[in-house]
Amino acid sequence: MSLYKTGTDLIAEAKTRVTEVTPRDALVLHGQDIVFLDVREPNEWNLGYIPGAIRLPRGQLEGKVEEVIGRDKHIVIYCAAGNRSALAADTMQQMGYDHVASLHDGFRGWVEAGGPIQD
Repeated sequence: MSLYKTGTDLIAEAKTRVTEVTPRDALVLHGQDIVFLDVREPNEWNLGYIPGAIRLPRGQLEGKVEEVIGRDKHIVIYCAAGNRSALAADTMQQMGYDHVASLHDGFRGWVEAGGPIQD
């Protein structure tokens, strides 16, 4: 057994500490007073995103999220498949954001559930 954790280990641990919402649940929430936060990279965003989403790549999250989103907001975070968003939700909870959730299956799940896409 290794002393070090893998990326897979970190993601699995984060998913035990955060709330995940299904794409179908996210479709119901979309259009309400919920912030959709896209933590994908710019090249992924350019392929399409959830309408109204705020773009903040995962690598910039800790340094910029407080400038963009208040801690009182309800937030659904998404990435491509739901892994980076789980890590981002875990980090934001540590930063005092109490109303965050990760989109299970990410943008891929949103598209498969028939969610609207902005391009």
